[in-house]
Order: sequence, then C-alpha cells, then structure tokens
Amino acid sequence: MGRYRNPVLPGCHPDPSVCRVGDEYFIVTSTFEYFPGLPIHRSSNLVDWELIGHAVHRDDQVDLSGVPASGGLFAPTIRYNNGRFHVVCTLVHGTGRQGHFLVTARDAAGPWSQPLWLDDIGGIDPSLTFDGDRVWLCGTRLAEQGEWAEQTEVWLSERDPVSFEAIGPTHVLWRGALTGARWAEGPHLFRHGGRWLLLAAEGGTERDHAVIVAFADEITGPYTGDPGNPRLTHRDLGARAPIINVGHADLVDAVDGASGAAADSGWATLLATHTLDGVASLLGRQTHLVPVGWEADRVLFAPGFARVLESVDAAGVPDQAERPTHFVDHFDAPTLELGWNTLRSAGAERMSLSARPGHLRLVAGPGSPAETGPLAFLGRRLPSMRVTVATRLELSAPASARAEAGLLLRLSERDHLTLVVRADAAGGSTAEARLTVAGAEIALGAASVPAGAAELVLELDGFDAVLSVRGDGTSTPIAEAELTRLSPDVTGGFVGAWIGMFAVGDGTGHADVDSFELSVRD
Repeated sequence: MGRYRNPVLPGCHPDPSVCRVGDEYFIVTSTFEYFPGLPIHRSSNLVDWELIGHAVHRDDQVDLSGVPASGGLFAPTIRYNNGRFHVVCTLVHGTGRQGHFLVTARDAAGPWSQPLWLDDIGGIDPSLTFDGDRVWLCGTRLAEQGEWAEQTEVWLSERDPVSFEAIGPTHVLWRGALTGARWAEGPHLFRHGGRWLLLAAEGGTERDHAVIVAFADEITGPYTGDPGNPRLTHRDLGARAPIINVGHADLVDAVDGASGAAADSGWATLLATHTLDGVASLLGRQTHLVPVGWEADRVLFAPGFARVLESVDAAGVPDQAERPTHFVDHFDAPTLELGWNTLRSAGAERMSLSARPGHLRLVAGPGSPAETGPLAFLGRRLPSMRVTVATRLELSAPASARAEAGLLLRLSERDHLTLVVRADAAGGSTAEARLTVAGAEIALGAASVPAGAAELVLELDGFDAVLSVRGDGTSTPIAEAELTRLSPDVTGGFVGAWIGMFAVGDGTGHADVDSFELSVRD
C-alpha cells in the first residue's frame, strides 16, 4: 500500500494517454501551441514520472506558425506495437497542413519520425488499437446528422498495418450516453473479458466533464452503454469542489511485481482541474491517476470512493517520492533542459545559448505576447499557485530600439501578465508591470531602476501576485495584481499558465538571461 498525491503531473498536462511496455509506463499529453510538443513521461511505478522527450521535437514535423492559443496539438494517444511507439494526434487551427497524423519511434525518448498524415477522415482526438495483425483508428467528430446541438459521434476506421490507409467503411460506434450528451472526446477501445470496451469523455472539458463506458461483442459494435454512466465525474459536487472537470481517461493494466505479468487490476490516467475558493486555478488541466477495478465485468474507477482525490492510498504503488520544489537554470549547458518550451517553433533565430556563454540570449525582435506571430519567449509550465519566480537578465538596446525584456506569465495572447525592463532616453532603465485581460492592456505600475543587469521577481500566492525588481542590492516594488481574471473559468480556452522570459523590439537589441529560478512554496 502506497500513498501518492494528485496531480501526478503538475502543471498544464491535459488529455493524458498512457501505455505500458514491460514494467515501464509512458504518458503523452497535449501541448497546443507550445514547442516542442507532446511530452513523453516515463515511470516504473505510475506515481513518479520523468520527462524523457517529445514526440514533436523538430520544426519540420508539423507547422504551428500562426496557431492561436488553444489551437495546435490536440489530445494525443500513445500505444506500443511490434517494437515501436506510436503517437497519433490532431493539429487544429493551423495555417499549414492540419488534421490527424501519426509519428513513431523505437525509443520513447526519440528521435520520432516524420508525420504520416491521415487525411481521409476529420474530427479530433484519434486513438489507435492494435488487435493481432489488425489496426484500428477511432476518434470523434460532430455528428453528421445531429439530433441536438454539439452532439458528437465516435467513429472507427480499420487501417492497413503498414500504410495506415483506410480499409473498408467508417463505422459510427457511439452518439452519447444520454439524450443531450455533448462533445464526446478522447475515445479509446480495449479488449476485456472477451468483449470490447469503449471509453470516452462527454459533457465538454469543463465542469460537466465525465467518463463514460460502453461494451460490445465486436469492435465495430453495436455498443451498449453501461447503465451506471457516467462512471466517473465530479459534475455533481458543486461550484466550490476542490477538483473539477474530471474526464478524458485512458486505461493501463498494472504489473504484478512477482511475475512481471499483467495483474487483474489497473489504473486510469485522466485530466482534472484544481480550484481555489471555487475558481479554476491558473495551472489548467493536469494529469491525475486513479486505481481501477472490475466487478461483474464492469469497470470501477477509484473503487470504494469513485472520486479523484488529491491524496490517495492504494495497493500496487509505492509511496510517492518527494517532488522537487526548486528549479534553477544558469543556461551553461549546450542544450536546453527538457522542461522548457517556446511558442509555435524552436525559434533558433530568436535565441541562442552560445552568443554569450553561460547566458540565454533573446533577440528583441518584432512581435508581442498579444500576437500569434514569432516571439522570443522561453517558458515552462507553472507548477503551483504558490511560487516565487526570478530571472536575472541584462537588456542591451538603445532607447530608439523600443526594446523590452522580462517575465511573461502567459495564458494566451489575450490574457497574460508581464514585468519588463526597458532602456529610457536618459540612459537608465524603467520597469513596468502590465496585465492583459480579454485583449485589453492594463498598466499596473512602473518605476525607475538601476541600469544594467536586473533581477525581475514574481511572487504568486494563490491569485495574488507581487512584482518587483532587484538590482545593486536594492529591491524596487513595481506592482501588485489580483489574477482571478486570468482563470480559465473567466478566459476560456484549454491551456494553463506558462512562466518564462521574453524580449521584443526592432531587432537591434537583445537580452542576455543569466538565470531563471522557480521555487514552490506549498
């Protein structure tokens, strides 16, 4: 019996899909407009996870240019077959090629292949099922002849095992557990007890989100819904529930520690959102884990309590290791640590680790956090609502360059918080804090600060933020802000917060980042 804490992947890790290879487990999650995309985490015990790579890690794999917030890479699925990992995903709202694609790798850490585009069918949230020498692709789409608004259907298409081209007709498996059911998402198909199990989410990925189950004798159906649907949801817990939006589950069997074989129990990964005083946190949808059991051939999620809890005692896992609460990067390695992300592309022309050794150089080029174009930005998932973040950087640019650099807490182009320094005409520097909500920029505060290198600091305590600048042994308060207006409950969208450094200007200046430090105060 071990104890673990949810989420098992803190920060914005939505739409988790999981598979087991031998005695190791692998998870992939959605990344939308961020690059590299589709992170792969590995674990030997399901409760302690290590980021080992990304399924999309080269600019020439997919084109994310111009993709708006909450567009891009939706709901991947990871499976293993014949010595290769397979990740299938959908690129949405792209300006280039979009739709479903498949990438594969011998090693989950990469490198991953060029995409094989599956252009013959639309929709989102594809999943692969390998059944002997047969391969099946399923997904969801708006019902072609819907009986109500936002009715969706789960479709199934057999695929050639080599080319992945469609074989035969497309089958419609499911159109909702209840009359009025909306937005089926994340469908997966599994064999169990001689029957086929369809697992999907319904209700939309907000507070009505739920996990539903259906069964059939043949993979092509017909499917009969479990009479207890939905099988897992928090929709009935009220507006102030601490964990909401539960859904988008995937199943994996456990490993018997003595034999190494699959045990007669399992686990589900799923997404959920945590709240503060009834308001969805800035972290977005995170990956959670619940035990799964079977009773009379019916699947039970979190047997005995049927809820996603923050602290779980369960058989089959060890006590979870203590999570690191402190991260610092001095940018003295030849490559970036795996947890860093840029927006939409690798951005090699906008940043460098070699221009000034021991620093990250950001080119202060045209662009803005409020736009979908290129931006010199390097960030990572906000892991907690109680953090201190500090970056030490030096801006080198004349006042005429209109350059600025600093911290960006980003939900989207329309919703973000910035703390920047910029050169002024007198040869000094000015620090400014700005909050952008629904596309409207609000000036929070400004102050003169010493020229040269400065340390920009964000202290977050729940939705309360304090911004300051340190330099020459002094600390200058810039502003305080209340950030409830950045909550996904207010802004909408599918993406949680990233925090990092950015620089903008006319291209003649740059910012050299000496360090980035993040401390969790939970």
